[in-house]
Amino acid sequence: MKSVEILGFKREVLGKRDSRHLRENASVPCILYGGESEIHFHTPMIFFRDLVYTPEAHTVLLNIEGDEYNAILQDIQFHPVSEVILHADFLLLKEDKPVKIAVPVVFVGTSPGVQQGGRLVVKIKKIMIKALPKNLPDNVAADISKLELGKSIKVKDLTVEGFEILDSPANPVASVEVPRGLKGKA
Repeated sequence: MKSVEILGFKREVLGKRDSRHLRENASVPCILYGGESEIHFHTPMIFFRDLVYTPEAHTVLLNIEGDEYNAILQDIQFHPVSEVILHADFLLLKEDKPVKIAVPVVFVGTSPGVQQGGRLVVKIKKIMIKALPKNLPDNVAADISKLELGKSIKVKDLTVEGFEILDSPANPVASVEVPRGLKGKA
């Protein structure tokens, strides 16, 4: 899995007033969970661009005043109107402890149903998985090379190697819809 580096600075003062002051200066209040103690820090908002505004999943190398931690972005809060990042939670990765993360679904192959005039409809863009940090995949592949008109591929049809899928096995990942022009002929 790809990694993004984020530089952070420890916070001495905690509270609403200090958090508001950090946000006014284009910085995001953050917290790192999972270690012996929680680490409160802040980081410039620009560092989140490659982590949040991308369809890919990433691990994070947090560099907090020289101390480095491998983590994942656990939760992020946005302002409801301005979409400014208000707060971010990170989870420390431990080699022996599995983590839950959403990874993108990538479609492999060419669907015969699409070649016959159908339309591929993507139902799930990201899927929740549980894996050890060393087994975290960049994405989950969905083979659509046997997907016919009017058929769908489900979560149970996805290939799993070294991780567990947490979504319901019956959930559809993608389907090929029959267009109106072909409905009378089928």
